[in-house]
Amino acid sequence: MTDPKWAVATERGRYYRDPAGGPDLISVTNVLSSIAKPALVPWAAGLTADEVIARPIEVARRARTEPTALRKELVGVHRQYTERAQNLGTRVHLRAVSLVLNTPHPYDEEVEPYAVQLAAFYRLWRVDFDRDIEAVETTVMHRRYGYAGTGDVWLWLPTGPYRRRQLWLIDYKTSAKKPVDTVYNEQPLQLAALRHAPEWLLPDDTSEPAPRVHRTALLNLRPRSHRLIEVPSGREQFRAFLGALRTARYLHTAPGSYPTVVPPWAPGATDRKAA
Repeated sequence: MTDPKWAVATERGRYYRDPAGGPDLISVTNVLSSIAKPALVPWAAGLTADEVIARPIEVARRARTEPTALRKELVGVHRQYTERAQNLGTRVHLRAVSLVLNTPHPYDEEVEPYAVQLAAFYRLWRVDFDRDIEAVETTVMHRRYGYAGTGDVWLWLPTGPYRRRQLWLIDYKTSAKKPVDTVYNEQPLQLAALRHAPEWLLPDDTSEPAPRVHRTALLNLRPRSHRLIEVPSGREQFRAFLGALRTARYLHTAPGSYPTVVPPWAPGATDRKAA
């Protein structure tokens, strides 16, 4: 994920400003954060356990001398890992843009293995960047439903009958440890939201109808391998995304507190009947 021009961070997560002056649009990733991810709890606990196991003597000492600081540090282990992973993902995306556009990019030792795999993917499919790339890092909008998101690459591939070219919307996913065939349940919803958005933003901040996408996929990039995995993004997935959108919108507008109910004879209670 990069830092799109019109994206803004809010206390409710990422939103997009509408260049045309309309209401703010909730981001696709913000919507998907409303979906429960039960695997995250044992994952976070595992990271904390690994940290304790890696330095048991130090942890035991600090548990006696500075337990509050130690607890705060251990609780934040998963956040540090997430931030590092997000930072790496952003850098890989920026490198991917430079690869496709053939623009200069500073060497990054951690990123380069992923760039090598991305280049291998494009060579495997004999992609001509001038001919086959429709768009990169482009923001799409659905003003009717009030959301926006940024796609990684729209790419023409010869996957139709008789090698007819089809337009693919592909999302890069990077990880150093996850299996190369990893797909999470919410990822088809992400691609469905991007696919069904009717407009995309042009460089001059105007919008035009987005092209019709034939198929969608994840391109899982690993330091030593890559895999293109087609995922569904049809009406069923789009309806599921809209359900998550309604949930996220409710959570973002729900009141912060609710009235306490007490018996009418409690001290200070209002007698509604008399009122």
